[in-house]
Amino acid sequence: MINENTLIEDLVQDHPKLVGPLADYGLVCIRCGEPVWGTLKELAEDKGVKYLDEIIGEMNEIICK
Repeated sequence: MINENTLIEDLVQDHPKLVGPLADYGLVCIRCGEPVWGTLKELAEDKGVKYLDEIIGEMNEIICK
């Protein structure tokens, strides 16, 4: 399960199909050309994303399909 403490590099490695949906939410990550390291929460805070819980819920739905 993905949570706010999931490392971006692990997320991209373990679930590459999430790169596109994350970018759609403004959470551009290393695979998209932006050198981002750290947790999903840190990336969201850096990008000013306020609804991280909803995004995490959707990402978990995607990987459970």
